[in-house]
Amino acid sequence: MRSTRTLTLAAAFLALSAVAGHADDSGKDWSTVRIGTEGAYPPFNYLTASGELTGFDIDISKALCDEMKVKCEFVTQDWDGLIPALQNNKFDALIASMSITPEREEQIAFSVKYYQTPPAVAVPKDSDITEATPEALADKVIGAQAATTHFQAAEQYFPDADVRGYPTAEEYKLDIANGRLDAVMDDVVVLDEWLKSDEGACCKLLGTLKADPAIYGKGIGIGLRKGDDKLKEMFDKAIAAIREDGTYKKIQDKYFDFDVYGE
Repeated sequence: MRSTRTLTLAAAFLALSAVAGHADDSGKDWSTVRIGTEGAYPPFNYLTASGELTGFDIDISKALCDEMKVKCEFVTQDWDGLIPALQNNKFDALIASMSITPEREEQIAFSVKYYQTPPAVAVPKDSDITEATPEALADKVIGAQAATTHFQAAEQYFPDADVRGYPTAEEYKLDIANGRLDAVMDDVVVLDEWLKSDEGACCKLLGTLKADPAIYGKGIGIGLRKGDDKLKEMFDKAIAAIREDGTYKKIQDKYFDFDVYGE
């Protein structure tokens, strides 16, 4: 009986140790991680016609969860409600192509970056605008997704333009296709993907812009609640690991023909 009891206690200790390996100082168990995303930002995160959540952000999320040996659960949330939802414990991590900026770092914590691509401007194919400069876009109407770094950048880069915010990228795309906008600004990957589709046949890429670090920060990171230090450590290590073992490149090559990680 003593031998059996010793083995039972040992097994219990190992089980507790396994849980403790995913717990932080507050005792939170990270064996399951709820991930919040927008689901309306192709090719990074979006819903297919059948309602399946997919995209670069989603595949990276799954790879990170596999690396951390945790279960992933996904939650979709409108863009402007992502940070409040994270703070209110609707989910544990925010993986939605969000830039690490000083303003956001006052509200939440971030992992190290997991990608960084430049902003760009697109215009109708018959547009007489030939360059993405303040002079060329003065008095023009530019669309961008509201409450994003691209919207902030559009206001700063093109001070004499009428910059209009949209709840989602899909809505500004519809407006430029229907002749209600002179230009749109977003991540070059988002615009390039759209321009290759039937819906983007209206328009062309005008050019990319230098990402101002004061606006775009340190790249795209995973948003986390302040104080969830263990979870941040887990994500940071997992990002490094999937880049090292080739998993990141395999996912990247599924969506892009260039290095999306950036410098």
